[in-house]
Amino acid sequence: MNIDFSLVLVIATAVTGVVWGLWLVYLRQTGQSSVTAEDRRDAGEAAASSPNAIREPVYVEYARSFFPVLLIVLVVRSFLYEPFRIPSSSMMPTLLVGDFIFVNKFEYGLRLPVLNTEIVDFGEPKRGDVVVFRLPSDPNVNYIKRLIGLPGDEITYRNKRLYINNEPVNIEYLGLYETDLGAEVRIARESLGTVEHDILLMPYQQSMEGTFVVPEGHYFMMGDNRDNSRDSRYPGVGFIPADYVVGRAVRIWMNWDFPGSLQWRRIGMAIE
Repeated sequence: MNIDFSLVLVIATAVTGVVWGLWLVYLRQTGQSSVTAEDRRDAGEAAASSPNAIREPVYVEYARSFFPVLLIVLVVRSFLYEPFRIPSSSMMPTLLVGDFIFVNKFEYGLRLPVLNTEIVDFGEPKRGDVVVFRLPSDPNVNYIKRLIGLPGDEITYRNKRLYINNEPVNIEYLGLYETDLGAEVRIARESLGTVEHDILLMPYQQSMEGTFVVPEGHYFMMGDNRDNSRDSRYPGVGFIPADYVVGRAVRIWMNWDFPGSLQWRRIGMAIE
């Protein structure tokens, strides 16, 4: 079962805010003051015996304590940066299983949490960006891939080569890549305009090939692990609507593929 954490966070923030707000309104209307647990510890019976002081209920204490924290988390997560964990090898060698990343939520515009309605437009995703998006076939699931095709582009993947609008994408083969994927894997450097990044290719493994024309208002995404990635070439993913884009992956803040050990060298790495 997929839990919509954004919805849970919005509800928790709203409930704690309403509870605390109603308590403040009640105190103002009755002309009384509130005695918190901190007051009782600091002032003892003197504060508790004040004629206009009433004891703050436990649920109000919790609401008052949690509301500011929840509000800050909601604002940061919804409009600034959101953390994600990489669960699969589809973006190797750029991202490894167990990478924890930050995703920039405001670079492409601000969206309301849960509703995903854009309220401010700051720009469009660019070719070569590593993008987190909601899966069209199940919007509660987030995917991360590299943006290959912009609206109107013709994308072809054939014989381990990528073509954009009938032009082959520059590629430089770098040799074999050491991995536990269980097959011979080659690493190559690919250039998407000004963006250079590494990809993995499996010479003896078949993957989806074909030509795809990107509709207006959509994007075409592919994993850097080209022959081991379920991406826009496959049914169930397909072309990604612009309003399903979550943000751009910008930095790795930790790698821990439990129960393995932390990979300290990956902490703070920029995502290119």
